[in-house]
Amino acid sequence: MDSAASSSKATTAWNTKNLPLRLGADLVSAASAAVLVAPIISIIDRSIMENASGRAPLAASLKSSLKTLLLHPHRIILSKPCALIFALYGGTYLTANTLDTTTATVHSLPANHVTTGAAKFAASSAANIGLCIYKDQIFVRLFGPRGVAPRPVALPSYLLFAARDGMTIFASFNAPPLLGPALSRALGAEWQRYASGQTLAQFAAPAAVQLASTPLHLLGLDLYNRPGPGVGGWRDRWAAVRKNWAVSTAARMCRIVPAFGVGGVVNFKVRRGLMERLA
Repeated sequence: MDSAASSSKATTAWNTKNLPLRLGADLVSAASAAVLVAPIISIIDRSIMENASGRAPLAASLKSSLKTLLLHPHRIILSKPCALIFALYGGTYLTANTLDTTTATVHSLPANHVTTGAAKFAASSAANIGLCIYKDQIFVRLFGPRGVAPRPVALPSYLLFAARDGMTIFASFNAPPLLGPALSRALGAEWQRYASGQTLAQFAAPAAVQLASTPLHLLGLDLYNRPGPGVGGWRDRWAAVRKNWAVSTAARMCRIVPAFGVGGVVNFKVRRGLMERLA
């Protein structure tokens, strides 16, 4: 009798209500965010790569791609770079969403539950870093120095890109739920009519971390664009990083606002709205 009751209790402990539809909501939320931000992020990423490789100045690259987006949008939206960005952020958001749903299911929490712990950081980082490194090794070959044959990306560049992405993931998925309540308390009820602390944190934290992560990105690109020791050593590499740091940081902040700011808010709100209907 006790064994049967215990088994029944264990069976009902999980929140499996509408689970297939909840997983579908995770997918729809992730895809909605990714399709919204992919075109502009692909343009910004291309401009940063071309500027770092000397292929084209950042402003000129941005102007050319934005003109194409306005006059011939299909050339950007249906391009390989845009598809890679969609896969990158769609995969990252989907991983975070399904982890939230898994946690809510196993621990019998509300369907719209959002986690903030180490598991979410590890899962989101693994997805983002893997997909981003795959994207970057294609981008550096597409938009590297002119007249230079594409070559494999070396391990040091991979490691720098991974550290860069780990910092961004923490600031994008773990920091906002932790900072949001504190910002809400600091702002008070009147300011929250315009924007919640969660929304502000979702925009501010990923953008702020680019101040520290951009040098890692630029150093990884420099190691690819100028391989070997015969380029003046590490002092010369850091000089190249410092030269491009300000403009690249500004560009990456503009990139991260749609990627994890706009995209993060869209993913969060679409998922919450769908989950509240399925609860």
